[in-house]
Amino acid sequence: MVETLITSALRHTERAVGGTTVLELRGEIDILTAPPIGTRLDDLTAVVLPDLVVDLRAVSFIDCAGLGILCRARNTVMERHGRLRLITHSNQFIRILRGAGLDGVFEMYDHLSEALAAVPGGILTAAAG
Repeated sequence: MVETLITSALRHTERAVGGTTVLELRGEIDILTAPPIGTRLDDLTAVVLPDLVVDLRAVSFIDCAGLGILCRARNTVMERHGRLRLITHSNQFIRILRGAGLDGVFEMYDHLSEALAAVPGGILTAAAG
């Protein structure tokens, strides 16, 4: 497991679980913190058949720059026939996705165990539970 400080407002932990990379983000994803985490997501999605889970449960704030890097990662994963899942239990984040017209775009789960066990192809409009 590798923990990296992106800025004082964002940290991330990265680990492999089977063939899946789990990226846990903590803090705020905004115009200042999005570029370095976007670069890391670019690296993680540059492989053939990327399998990535991004855990957003400890993210306290996300703006349009943060949404942009998640969309870019999703598009790259789809082009490479891989998989991207988000973990969140934040109703505020789900409302932001809906407001941006992005509901139904991401596979979303409440818990890591659910995201790892989920059958490929399940796109949900909101986190379960």
